[in-house]
Amino acid sequence: MNVFIGIAALLTLLVLTWLLFPLLRSRNQGSVSSEGLNAAIHRDQLHALEADLARGVINQEDFEATRDELQLRLLDDTQSTPIATTKEGKRWLSPRSTAIIVALATPLLTVGLYLQIGNPALVDPVRSQELGEQELRDMVDKLAQRQNANPTDLQGWTMLARSYRAMGRLEDARNAFEKAGSYTDTLPDALLDYAAVLGGLQGNRLDGKPTTLIEQALKVSPDHPGGLMMLGISAYQRADYVNAVKSWEQLLRLLDPASSDAQQMRGNIADARAQGKMPPADTTKLPPVPAGAAAGGMTPEMINEMVQRLAARLQDNPEDYAGWARLANAYKVQGRLDEAVQAFAKTGPLLASDVSIITQYADLLAMRAQGDFKGQPITLINKALSIDPKQPNALMMAAQAAYQARDYAKAIGHWETVLTVLPKDSKDSRQVQAEIAEAKRKMTAAKP
Repeated sequence: MNVFIGIAALLTLLVLTWLLFPLLRSRNQGSVSSEGLNAAIHRDQLHALEADLARGVINQEDFEATRDELQLRLLDDTQSTPIATTKEGKRWLSPRSTAIIVALATPLLTVGLYLQIGNPALVDPVRSQELGEQELRDMVDKLAQRQNANPTDLQGWTMLARSYRAMGRLEDARNAFEKAGSYTDTLPDALLDYAAVLGGLQGNRLDGKPTTLIEQALKVSPDHPGGLMMLGISAYQRADYVNAVKSWEQLLRLLDPASSDAQQMRGNIADARAQGKMPPADTTKLPPVPAGAAAGGMTPEMINEMVQRLAARLQDNPEDYAGWARLANAYKVQGRLDEAVQAFAKTGPLLASDVSIITQYADLLAMRAQGDFKGQPITLINKALSIDPKQPNALMMAAQAAYQARDYAKAIGHWETVLTVLPKDSKDSRQVQAEIAEAKRKMTAAKP
């Protein structure tokens, strides 16, 4: 409150200064006349003209013509115009008296107006917080009343349960989650909130039903950071350090390696490894060098240094989208698939319009999913084909995805399109023809 009063007083003083200055200042202060300003400009222009003549930029004839023009312009600009003086009538108040009245009236009017329409309680942060908490409680109570009147509104029970959890009312939250029934089965965030509520009620332990809810959430969203974190905690509490490390390492791959969260997670993993008497993770071993690079004399250390330099440059140039794509592919070659996914995510507009990068990203995601094209990989492949229906790599992956789904006719269609863009009698062409033959054989065998 004292801070607010101080700020208000300072603002009032500034306003008074602005109002009183014209009244109190001397009326005989000097000012810059337009004549003097124009004369100064003329002098500057004339000096510049003389300098041009001295450097030989202009000749004597041009100098004299321009000088004459400047002087004629100055004569017009500085032509004196008589200013009529006005006689001041008799004043009821002098400027000084007016200033005193304004100085006294402004603070009084300000305080009176604030007390009339302001709310001093809002200035007190404690009181303001109390009002905010009371409003929140009132909203939750109204929601509870509405739910009691409409007990079949499962979404409303879920909302009420999560509100109770945020307020720390764990018993009420559990009861509301129970009334939500199966509505939360496909909502990972709600499932994890329910698990946290039950864990809190049993002394912050996640054994039993909380772990079941966490696993259910991860079935819906396998890379949910909160779910992976809680699953690791559950395993750690059971002294199942192997699975704790497994969950947390999966989470670590989703985090920015330079973030504080990643640093904390690495500490948790190291602690779990130590508790389980597991060897520390080998962070020094580099992936093998691809055959082509090895033939060129490249070593794992040389490749890793180049990748690190590229990553460092991109930190300073985050809008180098093509650079992020190069880094993603370098990580992919090294087998650092999660880091490659993070790099692809930073390719910005290229990931929305560049068919080659869209296809590379789809291939990476499928590789990370052990060759499974379902979900985001096939979505990206279809997006690439909508931009370029004859993109060979996208067609090959679309055919492979269709073959996995046993949609052999669709797979054959994609492969036949690929043949139209491949050189005839090439090794790739013969390979595609063999794939078509195999798909036709399976399609015939599948017929009743």
